Amino acid sequence: MIDIVFALINGLATGMAIFLVAAGLTLIFGILKILNFAHGAFFMIGAYVSYSIVGSNPSSIWMFVLAALAGGSVVAVLGLVTDAMVLRRLRNVDEAFMLIATFAVLMICTGVVKLIWGVNYASINPPPPLDGALIFGDLFIPSYSLFVIVSGLIVFVVLDIAIRRTWIGKMLQSIARDSWMSGLLGINVPVALTATVIVSFLLAGLAGGLLLANQTLSPILGDSYLLLAFMAVIIGGLGDVRGAFIAAVLLGLIESGSSLILPEMPGMATYIFVILFLLAKPQGLFGGHSL
Repeated sequence: MIDIVFALINGLATGMAIFLVAAGLTLIFGILKILNFAHGAFFMIGAYVSYSIVGSNPSSIWMFVLAALAGGSVVAVLGLVTDAMVLRRLRNVDEAFMLIATFAVLMICTGVVKLIWGVNYASINPPPPLDGALIFGDLFIPSYSLFVIVSGLIVFVVLDIAIRRTWIGKMLQSIARDSWMSGLLGINVPVALTATVIVSFLLAGLAGGLLLANQTLSPILGDSYLLLAFMAVIIGGLGDVRGAFIAAVLLGLIESGSSLILPEMPGMATYIFVILFLLAKPQGLFGGHSL
């Protein structure tokens, strides 16, 4: 029973980590219909910027969070630059060109990270308040796992309310459904699209900072969650934030449960689940409705 509860907590933490990475990915697809191959690279840059601020041993949880916000802010600025130089120029061309362009951005970002921070691996400890665990009898719950779960829930709630309850969110929904008509109604579509890119990149950088102590820092860090994030976006329905959240939690629970039931085949259950799900429901959880 203890193993099951621990696997459940670990699965929720993994799911929230996946959603933190997938949030920006699904947002930019929901509005601009872009599958951003470079998303993992900007997640990595956010982690490296945060690491440059707090080092291997963050002094407090507030410094850790502020460093994550700084990493997100730096990546948001890079998103503005990327939009001006690449994405804006390719919005009205075939999707294949956008995939090639974002893949090229991925390669450039990886090369720049190697030039600035090198190729050595770095291990980061959680800040002191998150370095321990909560113990309930025989149950051991890492404090950092709870931090990741709470962070994922906060990002989801804020994003969901912003999209579904505010006038900005309603405006973005209208652009996602018909950008031409939205422009005729007086909405500044180019500014809204650029703002979406900035927020998407900010979420990627923020995720890198918040998950800094969850993995080893290296130039291949961007690959660690990107595949699972793409899975969450696809299963949730391309561009659906709520769907991506539920899909990320499902993937996290399956990933954790499979390590308990099939420890000799890590990750196998996740890929089988994705294949079977797409065969049964290729349009996603909620029919693939954007946002």
